[in-house]
Amino acid sequence: MVKRFGSTVLIAIVCLAPTLALADDLGDAGQILCTVSVATLCLEDGDCESGPPWNWNIPQFIEIDLVKKVMRTTKASAENRATPIRSMIRDNGLIFLQGVEQERAFSVAITRATGLASFAVAREGVAVAAFGACTPIEGRR
Repeated sequence: MVKRFGSTVLIAIVCLAPTLALADDLGDAGQILCTVSVATLCLEDGDCESGPPWNWNIPQFIEIDLVKKVMRTTKASAENRATPIRSMIRDNGLIFLQGVEQERAFSVAITRATGLASFAVAREGVAVAAFGACTPIEGRR
């Protein structure tokens, strides 16, 4: 069922609440693991739909290598997907990641102190916003 964007904000907040408890301080981690808890897809006509990330082929877990500047699916997913990060900025307690691949632009904002993350992907006529949390990958700080 397609919903207007305004009504999806409350749904996103409610679905994000369990993720807030899982947030973690990223410190100076070189590699992090992120999970997406809820996503909203909007079309250019203003119709939007919220739901679990797999509804739109968003992986459940994403490994982000901040040293090699690449985002990839986990080995357990067997999807073998990877995307280069073209821009990475650490500023004022945040980590900003951006890139372009296969006619899609993406942007990620992660709060270092909490690990809370906002993801956005845009292509012609479609935008996806997602929320989640990240944690350092142990032994890879």
